[in-house]
Amino acid sequence: MQIDNAADDLGRFTGRLTFAGAFVLLCFGALFLRFLWLQVVQHDYYQTRAEDNRIALVPILPNRGLIADRNGMVLARNFSAYTLEIMPNKLHGGLDAAIDSLAGVVDIQPRDRRRFKKLLEETRTIESLPIRTHLADEEVARFVAQRYRFPGFEVRARLFRDYPRGSFGSHLLGYISRLSDKDVEKIEQREQEANYRGTHHFGKSGLEQRYEFDLHGVTGFEQVEVDAGGRAVRVLARTPPTAGNNLRLTIDAGLQEVAENAFGERRGALVAIEPATGGILALVSMPNFDPNLFVDGIAGQDWDELNNSPDKPMVNRALNGAYPPGSTFKPFMALAALTAGKRTPEQTIADPGFFRFGNHTFRDDKKGGHGLVDMYKSIVVSCDTYYYQLANDLGIDGIAGFMGQLGLGQRTGIDIAGESEGVLPSQEWKKKRFKKPEQQKWYAGETISIGIGQGYNAYTPVQLAQATATLANDGVMFRPHLVQYVEDARTGEKRYIEPRPIRTLPLRQADIDVIKHAMIGVNKEGTGARAFAGAEYVSAGKTGTAQVFSYKGVEHKTEHMQAHLRDHALFIAFAPADKPTIALAVLVENGGFGARAAAPIARQVLDYHLLGKRARTPAPVDATAEEEAE
Repeated sequence: MQIDNAADDLGRFTGRLTFAGAFVLLCFGALFLRFLWLQVVQHDYYQTRAEDNRIALVPILPNRGLIADRNGMVLARNFSAYTLEIMPNKLHGGLDAAIDSLAGVVDIQPRDRRRFKKLLEETRTIESLPIRTHLADEEVARFVAQRYRFPGFEVRARLFRDYPRGSFGSHLLGYISRLSDKDVEKIEQREQEANYRGTHHFGKSGLEQRYEFDLHGVTGFEQVEVDAGGRAVRVLARTPPTAGNNLRLTIDAGLQEVAENAFGERRGALVAIEPATGGILALVSMPNFDPNLFVDGIAGQDWDELNNSPDKPMVNRALNGAYPPGSTFKPFMALAALTAGKRTPEQTIADPGFFRFGNHTFRDDKKGGHGLVDMYKSIVVSCDTYYYQLANDLGIDGIAGFMGQLGLGQRTGIDIAGESEGVLPSQEWKKKRFKKPEQQKWYAGETISIGIGQGYNAYTPVQLAQATATLANDGVMFRPHLVQYVEDARTGEKRYIEPRPIRTLPLRQADIDVIKHAMIGVNKEGTGARAFAGAEYVSAGKTGTAQVFSYKGVEHKTEHMQAHLRDHALFIAFAPADKPTIALAVLVENGGFGARAAAPIARQVLDYHLLGKRARTPAPVDATAEEEAE
């Protein structure tokens, strides 16, 4: 009985042993197969993964291209400085606790924390973010000595944009600042993600924005062997970056400086153009701002001051501001009349000091009128009555058709973004502008004030400057542009922005000469004479005053009005009158009469351009200038 039980037990034991052995062999077989899969079949994949853990691909940012004026003066450059950066995905513990601990080694102010948290909220596709920039050498040494305490923190040498002349030319240069989601979208649209890896900044306005992908350059890379803690051990390979292209501008920095200084504390804009090429010699919008404030991410207090200022320093008035042209419109109206055959230079009108249309009386600023007025006198003394009648004769669509050829009421195509279209009124424009049928109808009485540059008229200073340059250039129009050429920083090859005429207006030279002669008279014996008294050159100009607030025919004195209700002062000019090398438009917001506020600014600019004379003080307001109907 016992022998039988032993045999059964042995059989069961043998079966179990066989099963266990088979199971073990099966497990080892599975392990072997898995080993074979990992080591043979997947060898290349895991070798690559291991190399990725051992080797880091570190981007090397290129030098951003330089921006210089036409004479080589550098207006935007770069410098290197140390930054303390945080890689949030490598932090051990809470962010605030880590920053608190770090503050014992490197000075971190509350504003640094606020700026970092704002960047963290607004930025994506960024490997690290700065919490302190421009570290002193002593701060770098302290951090490096205790770096082991701060995983996720790193000191790096970064390139920073610098505008050495501060607020000078800020609206044309623009500024760069931290990448935003919108910037990333632009990069993705251009399929430049790889080239922008590690890049923290992007052009936000002006030339920095318009030529961003020229200025940025080509990012380089280093293959760096790292240890388990992510620290670099050695560099295995290096692809150097390629610096961004440089911009050489048409701007004359000396002229730009004179123009900016001429405004003093006044708000306004000035655009000066080379008539034969369309090259911008000066583009001023006052007040301006310091673009250096934006490079590291502007502080909240600085942004509030700029954004909430009643003077609106962030608005580029030269391109974005649309203003009634006032009497600077009259030379173009006279040219339209000659071209259409509605007037001859000798034809006169009797000016009683007003023009009646229906039940409405349109008054001239000079009581009693100017007597007999021909075309020359109408421009020189700025006779409103002459242009009331002329506007009625030309009709609104006749005026709009001619002024459209001069580029008024349309974007010029200047090579920076943000240009306003302005308003060139016409019957078609009014139909599109208003929704109600009774508002869409153009009334003949509305045409009268258009003739003196009022009513619905609204143009940008750059449009007025382009129209003036076209007149100075005998009807040949060029596109205004700020960049003369783009230079390859590596090869030195220059890609010129070739000046090409947009169009040649179908004008008779004799008609152009009549208008030029009258504009010369403005600065010799007319409303611009006091501003240009004693000038060593012959210039042509036209003053203008544009109403901001309508007093419905009631007489008013500028000095008795609230500042924001005062008329805008305007002036257009070109010189030398026989062979113009410069044409300009000046606007002084709420400056009063053009002869008083705008013409003296133009005088300082022309004196510098033609004679090299540099004024030491802002252009004075000529309190004795005759208050003509500008």
